[in-house]
Amino acid sequence: MESSLRVANIRDYRREPSRAQVACSRCALGELCLPRGLTPDETERFEQIVHRSRPIQPGEHLFRAGDEFRSVASVRTGCFKSYVIDHEGQEQVLGFHLPGEIIGLDAIHSCKHVANVVALDTSAVCGLTFETVTSMARHMPELQSELFRVMSQRISELETIAGDLSADERIAMFLLSLSDRFSRRGYSDREFILAMSRRDIASYLRLATETVSRVLARFQKAGVVKVDRKQVRIKDMDELRAIARKS
Repeated sequence: MESSLRVANIRDYRREPSRAQVACSRCALGELCLPRGLTPDETERFEQIVHRSRPIQPGEHLFRAGDEFRSVASVRTGCFKSYVIDHEGQEQVLGFHLPGEIIGLDAIHSCKHVANVVALDTSAVCGLTFETVTSMARHMPELQSELFRVMSQRISELETIAGDLSADERIAMFLLSLSDRFSRRGYSDREFILAMSRRDIASYLRLATETVSRVLARFQKAGVVKVDRKQVRIKDMDELRAIARKS
């Protein structure tokens, strides 16, 4: 059943593509995932290659590790996580993907997807075949620069998590990253919903689940944040930044 769901999902825009219902230039996320500096003519050409998926339900996979690389996707709504299964059969979360962020560039080198990507809540993506993107990038330097920027940003995030940081520093940096990312999407930078579980956060930050819960409880007791299940409110942004800067 899972396999059929996944195939139906990702191939919605591989086999039977339909034009995005809202042009990129008029989409609320246009400034985030539309390459910067395109002329009106280049923007129109870019919109011709973008196709919108059907709603993707929680638990459905966009990509599976080992899938042939054909497309990249920009998150339109919802949230996804990318993960791999290690040699001991344990899941290791590599990242979380919010609206306006691009998924799938990990497959460029090997032409196969390295990670699994699954929806955490009801989501949708805008799909682009990579062959078309690279063809256009040869004639649109701004598009090429945007691809490099996205890949560089991802490498920077992974290097930060791999650093020698305390649990407090890791969680503070994680919350600040989400704050910044939500802010750039027009949402509150102080109050947001965590679509991911505590277990997923712990896996991503290389911590124990109990440690994540304990640190969040300590932050709440200190008046830095308020946590109500999946809802987080940052009460003292300066102190949260101070904790993160200890690294």
